[in-house]
Amino acid sequence: MTRSLTRRRFVLALGGLSGAALLAACGQSEPTPTAAPASGSTAASPTVALASGTGTTSPTAPAVVQNTGSKVKVLYWGSYSGTLGEAEQALVQRFNESQNEVELEYQYQGSYEETAQKLTQALAAGTTPDVVLLSDVWWFKFYLNDILLPLNDLFAANGIDTSDYVDPLIEEGTRQGTVYWVPFARSTPLFYYNKQIWQEAGLPDRGPATWDEFVEWSGQLVKREGGNTTRYAFGHPSAASYIAWLFQPVCWQWGGRYSDPDFTIRIQEEPAVEAGRFYLASVRDGMAVPSQDLVADFVNGAVAAMMASTGSLGGILRSASFPVGTAFLPEGPAGFGCCTGGAGLAILKNKPQEVQEAAFRWIAFATSPESTMWWSQNTGYMPVRKSAIASAEMQRYFEENPNFKTAVDQLPKTRPQDAARVWIPNGDQIIGKGLERVTVQQEDPATVFADVAQTLEREARPVVEQLKRREG
Repeated sequence: MTRSLTRRRFVLALGGLSGAALLAACGQSEPTPTAAPASGSTAASPTVALASGTGTTSPTAPAVVQNTGSKVKVLYWGSYSGTLGEAEQALVQRFNESQNEVELEYQYQGSYEETAQKLTQALAAGTTPDVVLLSDVWWFKFYLNDILLPLNDLFAANGIDTSDYVDPLIEEGTRQGTVYWVPFARSTPLFYYNKQIWQEAGLPDRGPATWDEFVEWSGQLVKREGGNTTRYAFGHPSAASYIAWLFQPVCWQWGGRYSDPDFTIRIQEEPAVEAGRFYLASVRDGMAVPSQDLVADFVNGAVAAMMASTGSLGGILRSASFPVGTAFLPEGPAGFGCCTGGAGLAILKNKPQEVQEAAFRWIAFATSPESTMWWSQNTGYMPVRKSAIASAEMQRYFEENPNFKTAVDQLPKTRPQDAARVWIPNGDQIIGKGLERVTVQQEDPATVFADVAQTLEREARPVVEQLKRREG
């Protein structure tokens, strides 16, 4: 039985909820995507996965709800605006048109952080949605409080083999063999570069193999007029744009880490500090610049390259007036490092069974091979199903649009994010604010990361206790 949960208990359990806009990991402010084709129709646009002549059928919702006599209403909370929001709403419309047993009501709640905050408040008030989009940072907090429905039985009842989901993505939402969070809008950081600037600088049409190589190239990429720098080689995002997510792989590339899985904090140790010194040097030497809107600076030519989310790809390609290249992240002294990001879908536990089954129909539909292909081609997020990636249709699309394949090729080299960022409440922003002290205020990373470590250690203690109670 689910324990009663007061507002105070949730606020204490979930910790500091940030209202920062998710730009780096979501790409939430992007131009309008290609319109979704109506259910049962085909699409002429090459940006839509369900194109004519492919033999791909329109996705349909599996039959789960039985003998309802009328449509079951399901409330869905989403977190995307701009092009992603339009794509999300188009997918909801496709679902509703694909069957006549479930009526999914879509409600936009703001950024990932705002959605998590509103869900916390709704739990205290008893006014929760039935199914919700939760980021990689936030789903675990609700799992700890035993709010999310275990989904194994619903997968089995619908004959959906979870082994078809991309392994590292489905595994991130699995605890002790049970799936609670299903991958939907999943991403990795990519290295984006302005091909026009690259060509003018006489550089090879590829991303740098290592950060050392990029530093060597930077002199050809930085542009100065008089005493002013009018173009930087690279840009660093703000904490609100999730610099902590993008610095995570750089930390690994220097042999460091934010923490161990058991919440032992490591960011203050020398390898991580060295990675921080690289960021500091990049700003002090004039190679890179801190940015409040990194994607805009890249699209406008103020920076020649950046790291940003796969999910930003669709909007960047539509906005840029120059050819855009994507590449694996450069290697550091300790080799390659890359993490995943983005969001998944979860069902609230304290709901009638009929509603939970109906909500699962939406998850099954939204993450089906057909839907994930369409979603990927309209947004830039990775397909979450192996069969979708391997399909002739998707392979043709990748061949015609190689930028969309970069993240898929990089995915096998990724690893789960450190616990300090994804499982400590507000851990991302704690680390991100520290990184701003390095890139903006140009403080010594050793001092900054020592302060960050103390905060993370303090905030981790209640999580460790909660996890012991939840999993033993």
